[in-house]
Order: sequence, then structure tokens, then C-alpha cells
Amino acid sequence: MPIQGNIDPEIRDLFSDIPNLLGLDRLEKPGFGDSILRGLVITHASVQTKAEEPLKQEGRVVCELTVTEEMLNGGGSVDGGCSALLIDMCSTLALMAFHAGKITVSQSLNIVYHSPATLGEKLRIVNTTMTFGARAKSARTEIWNATKHRLVASGVHIKMNPSEVKL
Repeated sequence: MPIQGNIDPEIRDLFSDIPNLLGLDRLEKPGFGDSILRGLVITHASVQTKAEEPLKQEGRVVCELTVTEEMLNGGGSVDGGCSALLIDMCSTLALMAFHAGKITVSQSLNIVYHSPATLGEKLRIVNTTMTFGARAKSARTEIWNATKHRLVASGVHIKMNPSEVKL
């Protein structure tokens, strides 16, 4: 599925291969959440004028994913840890789209859980940058159950530039 939106062609190429972008193909053995992240598909990536502040811009990335067995908790719905993984990684993609792939590290991740999603349901993960400063950057994520048209979880992810090693 082609990625819609006005994102730079170089970033679009990076986004077309999520396992490579996230370094999953270079791992010697599988890590936490690898199989889940391999299922992500980016359907939209853009940079646009912010509706609330026309002098500012925001990045927007929309991902889709079908709920699989490894995403479920004992009750049969998407586990909170899985939601946190998706918010972490997908919000990072929005920040990358906005700032041409610069590396950042997590500072804070706040999540609200709204409703369950179960096996086979399709998730739409909508990520929008909020702020993009010299030191800190933030993005908002909403995980929607596209099958039942309900909000599953929402979160705000604050990231910062990594500190440099001082010897």
C-alpha cells in the first residue's frame, strides 16, 4: 500500500520498510515486540500547517496493524504493554517524519486506556507532533479500533536529544 501524504520522498522510502527502519533486520535474535512491529504499515505521512497555530507546522503519521495473538493479555484484549510499545514507536515515527529522521530518546510516556481491542480487529494509530524544540520534542498518539470505531488508548510521548558521552 503506498504511503499517502506530502512527506519528503527520502523519508517515504525509509517508512516503506519498517523492519529496516527500526533495525529489526539487523538483530541477531528477536527482541521485545519485534513480531508486532513487523506488522505495522504506514498509510499516511505528512507535514502540514498546525490548525491551532498557523505559523507552526506539525508532523502526522498514520499506521495500521491487525491485532494478533502475541498482542493479547490473559483477558483476550490488547495488553497495556503492547499499547505502550505502539505509542512509543509510532509517535517516534511522527517525530522522525517532521525532523528528517533525527535520533531522540524517551523522556516521558503518559498513557490513558479507553477501551479494549480483540483478536483480528484492525487498529489505526494516529500520531501528531505537538512541539519540536531544540532540546525536547513531543507527540500525541491515538490508537483507534478501526473495526469498532472506538478509541483504544491515547498517549503523549516526550523525547529529547541524547546526551553526549563526556570522558
